[in-house]
Amino acid sequence: AILSGGDPLAASDRQLGWLVGELEAIPHLKRLRIHTRLPVVIPDRVDDALLGWLKATRLQKVMVLHINHANEIDQAVVDACLRLKHAGVTLLNQSVLLRGVNDDLATLAALSERLFEAGILPYYLHVLDPVQGAAHFDVPDDEARTLVARLRSHLPGFLMPRLVREVPGEASKTPL
Repeated sequence: AILSGGDPLAASDRQLGWLVGELEAIPHLKRLRIHTRLPVVIPDRVDDALLGWLKATRLQKVMVLHINHANEIDQAVVDACLRLKHAGVTLLNQSVLLRGVNDDLATLAALSERLFEAGILPYYLHVLDPVQGAAHFDVPDDEARTLVARLRSHLPGFLMPRLVREVPGEASKTPL
């Protein structure tokens, strides 16, 4: 089961605990995957109530964070991630490749290294969706591929995010 869209951790722990209880009742479900940015922007959201229902579920727990730059990972974020890991949550990250923010080798390498230091594995590096008002952040596909190829020579394989695109209607991310 995937909890995504908006930010699922904006819901109350009572609601989330109830929902996860309902999902647990479905015998073939094995995992709960939560896509969220709140542990990064509000690390205090990772409190005892959240950790309580996460610890209580029989489902394997995966949390996919949305971090685009190493500077977003301060000590409060590291502490929140440590609390999540102690609750049995596997932490992954997906980033968006953004012109002028993280579109260079040193910045992406630092992001992967800092993620790992915080107990988070790099998962996806998305090229930008074509949304109105964001064209100035776009990195062309060829440039993105070249950057990721260069990154491969600087990082071990487990720190390499997969370069992908979100294609409407597709069942999964499309590798580039």
